[in-house]
Amino acid sequence: MRSKFLIYSLVFILTLSCKEQSESKVEMTEDQVESSMNNKSLKGTWELTGYYNYNDNKVVDSFDMNPDFRQIKMYTDTKVMWCKHMAADSSEWFGYGTYKIDGDMLMEVLDFGSEVMDEVIADRKEFMFELELHPNKFRQIELDDDGNKLYSENYARVE
Repeated sequence: MRSKFLIYSLVFILTLSCKEQSESKVEMTEDQVESSMNNKSLKGTWELTGYYNYNDNKVVDSFDMNPDFRQIKMYTDTKVMWCKHMAADSSEWFGYGTYKIDGDMLMEVLDFGSEVMDEVIADRKEFMFELELHPNKFRQIELDDDGNKLYSENYARVE
């Protein structure tokens, strides 16, 4: 009788300890998800995955990237650099400058770029976008003068 009581007690204790472990693992996973959601940052390397076109601030069309075209953006704490590779185009496309996030707005100020981009920079150095930032993707949205969404570049984190 005493051995049965001992066996049942051990089974009960083991069952409780297993339950506590699985609950703590679930809590840890939730904490990790919350931590990654709070740790949204542009710092890192990103690849352009596609575009959205907007009408009345709603997505009306989307385009995935052509496999012959690649665009990469890299952000440090304060600097941004991007480059494009277009197999069908021999011109070089890159830009370098600083960036700042203010709420849901991203401002990039380019200092210099490729020959083609330097012509753009001569007319316009500052580029302002609405920013939708998630842990592993972001969208920079071009706005018109009235604040309406025109199109977006959609990026996925590479590193």
